[in-house]
Amino acid sequence: QVQLVESGGGLVQPGGSLRLSCAASGIFFRLYDMAWYRQAPGKQRELVTRITSGGSTSYEDSVKGRFTISRDNAKNTVYLQMNSLKPEDTAVYYCNAERTTYHLTYWGQGTQVTVSS
Repeated sequence: QVQLVESGGGLVQPGGSLRLSCAASGIFFRLYDMAWYRQAPGKQRELVTRITSGGSTSYEDSVKGRFTISRDNAKNTVYLQMNSLKPEDTAVYYCNAERTTYHLTYWGQGTQVTVSS
């Protein structure tokens, strides 16, 4: 059974930081590309950042220089370090695991991030 369990969300003031974690089980983690998506109220889910199985990273323009994705294959965990948070970063953040070649994709349950004073 595949599980992606996110943690680390919460309420933070503008300019603050949060670190999200996503612990994976039931998959050969090191073979998967991992990503963080987010969905704000009334908006579509959007890709925030991705890290490939080989460690290459990419970021959505609005988070470049503020967010950092990383992975620890020994712990089957992907992280999202979020700095200089803005109110527009408020959303539910979802962890995603994907092996495109085999059309495999899995989602976590999401964790709420609220940036507000």
